[in-house]
Amino acid sequence: MTRMKILTERELRTIVPLDSDAVACVENAFHALATKAVAMPPILRLDIPEHRGEVDVKTAYVPGLEGFAIKISPGFFDNPKIGLPSTNGMMVLLSSRTGLVQALLLDNGYLTDVRTAAAGAVAAKYLSREDSSVAAIFGAGMQAKLQLEALALVRPIREARIWARDAVKAEAAAHELAVRLGFAVKAEVDPKVAISGADIIVTTTPSEAPILKADWLQRGQHVTAMGSDAEHKNEIDPAAIVGSIYVADSLKQTRRLGELHHGIAAGLVSPDADFAELGQVIAGVRPGRTNTQQVTIADLTGTGIQDTAIATLAFARANAANAGTTFES
Repeated sequence: MTRMKILTERELRTIVPLDSDAVACVENAFHALATKAVAMPPILRLDIPEHRGEVDVKTAYVPGLEGFAIKISPGFFDNPKIGLPSTNGMMVLLSSRTGLVQALLLDNGYLTDVRTAAAGAVAAKYLSREDSSVAAIFGAGMQAKLQLEALALVRPIREARIWARDAVKAEAAAHELAVRLGFAVKAEVDPKVAISGADIIVTTTPSEAPILKADWLQRGQHVTAMGSDAEHKNEIDPAAIVGSIYVADSLKQTRRLGELHHGIAAGLVSPDADFAELGQVIAGVRPGRTNTQQVTIADLTGTGIQDTAIATLAFARANAANAGTTFES
Protein backbone atom coordinates (compact mmCIF):
# COMPACT_ATOMS: atom_id res chain seq x y z
CA MET A 1 0.00 0.00 0.00
CA THR A 2 1.27 3.48 -0.89
CA ARG A 3 0.14 6.82 0.43
CA MET A 4 0.06 10.16 -1.35
CA LYS A 5 -0.89 13.51 0.14
CA ILE A 6 -2.80 16.02 -2.00
CA LEU A 7 -2.69 19.68 -1.06
CA THR A 8 -4.70 22.49 -2.64
CA GLU A 9 -3.61 26.06 -3.19
CA ARG A 10 -5.77 27.21 -0.28
CA GLU A 11 -4.11 24.75 2.08
CA LEU A 12 -0.62 25.62 0.83
CA ARG A 13 -1.23 29.34 1.29
CA THR A 14 -2.06 28.64 4.93
CA ILE A 15 0.95 26.46 5.77
CA VAL A 16 3.65 28.05 3.53
CA PRO A 17 3.48 31.85 3.82
CA LEU A 18 6.21 34.11 2.50
CA ASP A 19 8.19 34.42 5.73
CA SER A 20 11.71 34.13 7.09
CA ASP A 21 11.48 30.32 7.05
CA ALA A 22 10.71 30.34 3.32
CA VAL A 23 13.68 32.65 2.73
CA ALA A 24 15.94 30.39 4.80
CA CYS A 25 14.68 27.35 2.89
CA VAL A 26 15.69 28.88 -0.46
CA GLU A 27 18.96 30.23 0.96
CA ASN A 28 19.87 26.71 2.09
CA ALA A 29 19.00 25.38 -1.37
CA PHE A 30 21.44 27.79 -3.03
CA HIS A 31 24.09 26.83 -0.48
CA ALA A 32 23.54 23.15 -1.31
CA LEU A 33 23.88 23.89 -5.02
CA ALA A 34 27.39 25.23 -4.36
CA THR A 35 28.50 22.60 -1.86
CA LYS A 36 26.78 19.29 -2.68
CA ALA A 37 26.59 16.95 -5.67
CA VAL A 38 23.18 18.26 -6.72
CA ALA A 39 21.62 16.71 -9.82
CA MET A 40 19.78 19.47 -11.71
CA PRO A 41 19.08 18.88 -15.41
CA PRO A 42 18.46 21.74 -17.85
CA ILE A 43 15.01 23.29 -17.90
CA LEU A 44 12.56 21.68 -20.32
CA ARG A 45 10.49 24.40 -21.98
CA LEU A 46 7.59 24.23 -24.40
CA ASP A 47 6.61 27.43 -26.24
CA ILE A 48 3.09 28.12 -27.51
CA PRO A 49 3.67 31.47 -29.26
CA GLU A 50 0.21 32.00 -30.73
CA HIS A 51 -1.18 32.33 -27.20
CA ARG A 52 1.93 33.96 -25.64
CA GLY A 53 2.34 30.77 -23.69
CA GLU A 54 5.25 28.78 -22.33
CA VAL A 55 5.56 25.78 -20.03
CA ASP A 56 8.68 25.10 -17.97
CA VAL A 57 9.49 21.80 -16.28
CA LYS A 58 12.11 21.96 -13.53
CA THR A 59 13.54 19.45 -11.08
CA ALA A 60 16.55 18.76 -8.88
CA TYR A 61 17.78 16.07 -6.51
CA VAL A 62 19.72 17.17 -3.43
CA PRO A 63 21.74 14.46 -1.66
CA GLY A 64 20.41 14.03 1.86
CA LEU A 65 16.83 15.09 1.14
CA GLU A 66 14.16 12.40 1.34
CA GLY A 67 12.27 13.76 -1.65
CA PHE A 68 12.69 15.63 -4.93
CA ALA A 69 10.17 17.75 -6.81
CA ILE A 70 9.18 17.91 -10.44
CA LYS A 71 7.40 21.15 -11.28
CA ILE A 72 5.19 21.98 -14.24
CA SER A 73 4.95 25.75 -14.59
CA PRO A 74 2.85 27.32 -17.39
CA GLY A 75 2.92 31.03 -18.11
CA PHE A 76 0.29 32.38 -20.53
CA PHE A 77 0.77 36.13 -20.57
CA ASP A 78 -2.44 37.11 -22.37
CA ASN A 79 -4.56 35.44 -19.68
CA PRO A 80 -5.20 38.64 -17.68
CA LYS A 81 -7.09 40.00 -20.70
CA ILE A 82 -9.71 37.27 -20.18
CA GLY A 83 -9.71 37.44 -16.40
CA LEU A 84 -7.32 34.57 -15.73
CA PRO A 85 -3.95 34.54 -13.93
CA SER A 86 -0.90 34.51 -16.19
CA THR A 87 0.79 31.71 -14.24
CA ASN A 88 -0.38 28.47 -12.65
CA GLY A 89 0.94 24.93 -12.38
CA MET A 90 1.67 22.16 -9.90
CA MET A 91 4.49 20.26 -8.21
CA VAL A 92 4.91 16.52 -7.62
CA LEU A 93 7.12 15.43 -4.72
CA LEU A 94 8.61 11.97 -5.09
CA SER A 95 10.65 9.84 -2.70
CA SER A 96 14.38 10.01 -3.35
CA ARG A 97 14.62 6.45 -2.01
CA THR A 98 11.84 4.68 -3.92
CA GLY A 99 10.59 7.09 -6.59
CA LEU A 100 7.04 6.78 -5.26
CA VAL A 101 4.86 9.89 -5.26
CA GLN A 102 4.71 11.43 -1.79
CA ALA A 103 2.64 14.50 -2.51
CA LEU A 104 0.74 16.28 -5.24
CA LEU A 105 0.90 20.02 -4.64
CA LEU A 106 -1.91 21.69 -6.59
CA ASP A 107 -0.58 25.16 -5.92
CA ASN A 108 -1.54 26.93 -9.17
CA GLY A 109 1.90 28.53 -9.14
CA TYR A 110 1.71 29.77 -5.55
CA LEU A 111 4.79 27.88 -4.34
CA THR A 112 6.72 29.14 -7.37
CA ASP A 113 5.71 32.68 -6.45
CA VAL A 114 6.91 32.18 -2.87
CA ARG A 115 10.24 30.56 -3.74
CA THR A 116 10.91 33.18 -6.46
CA ALA A 117 10.26 36.03 -4.05
CA ALA A 118 12.39 34.30 -1.42
CA ALA A 119 15.24 34.02 -3.95
CA GLY A 120 15.03 37.76 -4.50
CA ALA A 121 15.32 38.29 -0.76
CA VAL A 122 18.35 35.98 -0.59
CA ALA A 123 20.05 37.87 -3.45
CA ALA A 124 19.42 41.19 -1.67
CA LYS A 125 20.66 39.78 1.65
CA TYR A 126 24.02 38.84 0.16
CA LEU A 127 24.53 41.48 -2.53
CA SER A 128 22.83 44.73 -1.52
CA ARG A 129 24.20 47.16 1.06
CA GLU A 130 23.04 46.28 4.56
CA ASP A 131 21.52 49.73 5.03
CA SER A 132 19.45 49.54 1.83
CA SER A 133 16.14 51.25 2.58
CA VAL A 134 14.70 52.40 -0.77
CA ALA A 135 13.44 49.89 -3.34
CA ALA A 136 12.33 50.28 -6.95
CA ILE A 137 10.21 47.53 -8.46
CA PHE A 138 9.60 47.16 -12.20
CA GLY A 139 6.28 45.45 -12.77
CA ALA A 140 2.93 45.53 -10.97
CA GLY A 141 1.88 41.88 -10.96
CA MET A 142 1.88 39.28 -8.21
CA GLN A 143 5.65 38.72 -8.31
CA ALA A 144 6.36 42.45 -8.15
CA LYS A 145 4.31 42.70 -4.96
CA LEU A 146 5.88 39.62 -3.41
CA GLN A 147 9.40 40.81 -4.22
CA LEU A 148 8.85 43.97 -2.20
CA GLU A 149 7.29 42.00 0.65
CA ALA A 150 10.28 39.63 0.63
CA LEU A 151 12.81 42.50 0.56
CA ALA A 152 11.26 43.88 3.73
CA LEU A 153 12.15 40.61 5.48
CA VAL A 154 15.90 41.10 4.93
CA ARG A 155 16.47 44.85 4.58
CA PRO A 156 15.13 47.93 6.44
CA ILE A 157 12.92 49.10 3.56
CA ARG A 158 11.14 52.37 4.36
CA GLU A 159 10.22 53.57 0.85
CA ALA A 160 9.44 51.96 -2.50
CA ARG A 161 8.60 53.03 -6.02
CA ILE A 162 6.62 50.96 -8.53
CA TRP A 163 6.98 51.36 -12.29
CA ALA A 164 4.98 49.41 -14.87
CA ARG A 165 3.96 49.98 -18.47
CA ASP A 166 0.36 50.08 -17.24
CA ALA A 167 0.28 53.16 -15.01
CA VAL A 168 -3.15 52.25 -13.60
CA LYS A 169 -1.86 48.87 -12.41
CA ALA A 170 1.21 50.54 -10.93
CA GLU A 171 -0.98 52.95 -8.93
CA ALA A 172 -3.18 50.10 -7.68
CA ALA A 173 -0.17 48.00 -6.69
CA ALA A 174 1.47 50.91 -4.89
CA HIS A 175 -1.68 51.61 -2.86
CA GLU A 176 -2.12 47.93 -1.97
CA LEU A 177 1.51 47.55 -0.90
CA ALA A 178 1.56 50.73 1.17
CA VAL A 179 -1.44 49.48 3.14
CA ARG A 180 -0.08 45.95 3.53
CA LEU A 181 3.54 46.75 4.35
CA GLY A 182 3.13 49.96 6.31
CA PHE A 183 5.64 52.20 4.55
CA ALA A 184 5.51 54.70 1.69
CA VAL A 185 5.01 53.15 -1.75
CA LYS A 186 4.33 55.31 -4.79
CA ALA A 187 3.91 54.72 -8.51
CA GLU A 188 6.33 56.40 -10.92
CA VAL A 189 5.60 56.99 -14.61
CA ASP A 190 9.27 57.37 -15.53
CA PRO A 191 11.47 54.30 -14.92
CA LYS A 192 14.62 56.43 -14.68
CA VAL A 193 13.04 58.51 -11.94
CA ALA A 194 11.89 55.33 -10.20
CA ILE A 195 15.42 54.03 -9.75
CA SER A 196 17.10 57.35 -8.97
CA GLY A 197 18.33 57.13 -5.40
CA ALA A 198 17.01 53.58 -4.96
CA ASP A 199 19.24 51.10 -3.14
CA ILE A 200 17.66 47.94 -4.57
CA ILE A 201 16.02 47.55 -7.98
CA VAL A 202 14.01 44.44 -8.87
CA THR A 203 12.71 43.74 -12.37
CA THR A 204 9.78 41.31 -12.61
CA THR A 205 8.43 41.67 -16.15
CA PRO A 206 8.22 39.42 -19.23
CA SER A 207 9.85 42.18 -21.31
CA GLU A 208 11.63 41.24 -24.52
CA ALA A 209 13.61 44.51 -24.72
CA PRO A 210 15.64 46.24 -21.99
CA ILE A 211 13.61 48.41 -19.62
CA LEU A 212 16.55 49.25 -17.34
CA LYS A 213 19.34 51.24 -19.02
CA ALA A 214 22.97 50.88 -17.97
CA ASP A 215 23.61 54.61 -17.71
CA TRP A 216 20.75 55.03 -15.23
CA LEU A 217 22.51 52.96 -12.58
CA GLN A 218 24.21 54.72 -9.68
CA ARG A 219 27.02 53.67 -7.38
CA GLY A 220 26.07 51.29 -4.61
CA GLN A 221 22.87 50.04 -6.20
CA HIS A 222 21.86 46.41 -6.37
CA VAL A 223 19.73 44.99 -9.20
CA THR A 224 17.86 41.69 -9.10
CA ALA A 225 16.60 40.64 -12.54
CA MET A 226 13.78 38.10 -12.24
CA GLY A 227 12.05 38.15 -15.59
CA SER A 228 14.54 36.75 -18.11
CA ASP A 229 13.72 33.05 -17.80
CA ALA A 230 13.58 32.39 -21.56
CA GLU A 231 15.95 33.19 -24.40
CA HIS A 232 13.77 35.95 -25.88
CA LYS A 233 13.24 37.81 -22.58
CA ASN A 234 15.51 40.73 -21.70
CA GLU A 235 14.96 43.34 -18.97
CA ILE A 236 18.47 44.72 -18.38
CA ASP A 237 20.64 46.65 -20.82
CA PRO A 238 23.48 44.17 -21.55
CA ALA A 239 26.02 46.98 -21.04
CA ALA A 240 25.05 47.00 -17.35
CA ILE A 241 26.80 43.68 -16.85
CA VAL A 242 30.11 45.22 -17.87
CA GLY A 243 31.62 47.00 -14.90
CA SER A 244 29.20 45.55 -12.35
CA ILE A 245 29.56 42.66 -9.93
CA TYR A 246 27.48 40.03 -11.74
CA VAL A 247 26.14 36.95 -9.92
CA ALA A 248 24.04 34.15 -11.46
CA ASP A 249 21.67 31.70 -9.81
CA SER A 250 23.00 29.08 -12.24
CA LEU A 251 25.72 30.16 -14.65
CA LYS A 252 24.84 27.30 -16.99
CA GLN A 253 21.30 28.68 -17.20
CA THR A 254 22.06 32.39 -17.40
CA ARG A 255 24.49 31.82 -20.28
CA ARG A 256 21.58 30.27 -22.15
CA LEU A 257 18.50 32.25 -21.15
CA GLY A 258 19.29 34.94 -18.58
CA GLU A 259 20.45 38.53 -18.84
CA LEU A 260 23.99 37.20 -19.28
CA HIS A 261 22.83 35.49 -22.47
CA HIS A 262 22.10 38.91 -23.99
CA GLY A 263 25.46 40.29 -22.89
CA ILE A 264 27.15 37.38 -24.66
CA ALA A 265 24.96 37.80 -27.77
CA ALA A 266 25.86 41.51 -27.91
CA GLY A 267 29.56 40.66 -27.83
CA LEU A 268 30.06 42.47 -24.54
CA VAL A 269 30.84 39.36 -22.52
CA SER A 270 32.91 36.33 -23.48
CA PRO A 271 30.83 33.11 -23.77
CA ASP A 272 33.16 31.38 -21.33
CA ALA A 273 33.56 34.29 -18.90
CA ASP A 274 33.51 33.04 -15.32
CA PHE A 275 31.18 34.61 -12.77
CA ALA A 276 30.17 33.75 -9.24
CA GLU A 277 26.92 31.96 -8.52
CA LEU A 278 24.67 33.02 -5.65
CA GLY A 279 25.21 29.74 -3.80
CA GLN A 280 28.98 30.26 -3.93
CA VAL A 281 28.60 33.74 -2.44
CA ILE A 282 26.37 32.33 0.32
CA ALA A 283 28.88 29.54 1.02
CA GLY A 284 31.73 32.06 1.14
CA VAL A 285 33.73 30.45 -1.66
CA ARG A 286 33.36 33.39 -4.06
CA PRO A 287 33.07 37.10 -3.26
CA GLY A 288 29.95 39.15 -3.92
CA ARG A 289 29.83 42.83 -3.00
CA THR A 290 33.10 43.93 -1.40
CA ASN A 291 32.40 47.65 -0.93
CA THR A 292 29.49 50.08 -0.74
CA GLN A 293 30.21 51.73 -4.10
CA GLN A 294 29.88 48.71 -6.37
CA VAL A 295 26.86 48.02 -8.57
CA THR A 296 25.75 44.41 -8.14
CA ILE A 297 23.46 42.42 -10.44
CA ALA A 298 21.77 39.13 -9.55
CA ASP A 299 20.53 37.25 -12.62
CA LEU A 300 17.83 34.88 -11.33
CA THR A 301 16.34 32.54 -13.92
CA GLY A 302 14.76 30.11 -11.45
CA THR A 303 16.25 26.74 -10.58
CA GLY A 304 14.86 23.30 -9.95
CA ILE A 305 16.57 23.14 -6.56
CA GLN A 306 14.37 26.01 -5.37
CA ASP A 307 11.31 23.93 -6.28
CA THR A 308 12.56 20.84 -4.48
CA ALA A 309 13.34 22.99 -1.44
CA ILE A 310 9.93 24.70 -1.22
CA ALA A 311 8.06 21.45 -1.97
CA THR A 312 9.98 19.70 0.80
CA LEU A 313 9.10 22.52 3.20
CA ALA A 314 5.43 22.32 2.19
CA PHE A 315 5.33 18.54 2.72
CA ALA A 316 6.92 18.83 6.17
CA ARG A 317 4.53 21.61 7.18
CA ALA A 318 1.55 19.61 5.87
CA ASN A 319 2.54 16.58 7.91
CA ALA A 320 3.07 18.67 11.05
CA ALA A 321 -0.32 20.38 10.63
CA ASN A 322 -2.09 17.23 9.41
CA ALA A 323 -3.16 19.24 6.37
CA GLY A 324 -4.24 17.94 2.99
CA THR A 325 -6.00 14.79 1.88
CA THR A 326 -4.25 11.42 1.99
CA PHE A 327 -4.98 8.86 -0.71
CA GLU A 328 -4.02 5.20 -0.37
CA SER A 329 -3.57 2.81 -3.29
